[in-house]
Amino acid sequence: MAKIISPRLARAALLAAAAASLSACAGNKAGRDVAYVARDVETLYAAAQERLDKGNTLQAAALFDEVERQHPYSPWARRAQLMSAFSYYVARDYNKAIQNAQRFLSIHPGNKDAPYAYYLIALSYYEQISDVNRDQKITEQAQTALREVNRRFPQSEYAADARLKLDLVADHLAGKEMEIGRHYQRRGLWLAADLRFRNVIDKFQTTSHTPEALYRLCESSLALGLPAEAVKYAAVLGANYPGSKWYERAYQLVQKHASGVTPS
Repeated sequence: MAKIISPRLARAALLAAAAASLSACAGNKAGRDVAYVARDVETLYAAAQERLDKGNTLQAAALFDEVERQHPYSPWARRAQLMSAFSYYVARDYNKAIQNAQRFLSIHPGNKDAPYAYYLIALSYYEQISDVNRDQKITEQAQTALREVNRRFPQSEYAADARLKLDLVADHLAGKEMEIGRHYQRRGLWLAADLRFRNVIDKFQTTSHTPEALYRLCESSLALGLPAEAVKYAAVLGANYPGSKWYERAYQLVQKHASGVTPS
C-alpha cells in the first residue's frame, strides 16, 4: 500500500517536537557522524532534528536513540523516544517504529503524547497491509491497533482518522474472504465457499463486497441443493441493492433454477 504523509499528518506527527524548538547552537555540529560521540543533550537533539528536517530519517532515528542512550534521565529522552519512532515510520522501518512507540508507552503510559504513540503504532501496521492474495495477519493487527486508538481516545483527531481507516481495513479483510470463497467455488468446494461468503455478510456487511457475497451465496445455495436459500439471498439483494449488477444476476439465476420456490 502506498504511503502518503499529508501535511496534516506531518503536523500531528511532529507535535512531540513542537515543544522542543532549539536555538541555532547546534548549527556547527549537526553534520557530525552518527557514531557515538559524547555530546550535551541539546546539541544531540538538535542534530537529530536537523537530520529529520533534511529527510535523513534513519540517521535522525539513530541520533534520537543516542539522546536516550547518553541522557536517559533527561526530559529530552522522553521526546526523543517518540521522535525516533516517528523517524523510523517515515523511513518505512515499521517494525522499529512500532517497537519504539510501544517502548515509549510502557515507560510513559500517561504522557500527553500517548495518543499519538498509539496512533503511530496503528499507522505502522496500516502501511504494511498487503494485497488480498497474501496472508492478512498484518491487516488484522492494523485493525486491532486502530480500534485501540478509537477506544482510548474517541474524541481525538487520531480517532477520527482511525475510524476512516477501519472502514478500509474491513473492506480489505472482506476482499480476502471473497477471494478465498471464489477460489473454493472454482474448485467445486461449495460448502467451504458458502462459509466464506457468510463471513462477509456476518462480519463485514457494511463493506463494498456485500452485494457480490449475497450473489455468491445464491450460487452456492443452488449448488448445494438449497433453492429456497438462494431465493432468500436474491430477495435480500433486491431489497438492499436493487440497482446493482449482482441483483440482476441473482434474479436471472433464481428465475432459471428456482422459479416458484418460496424463500426459507
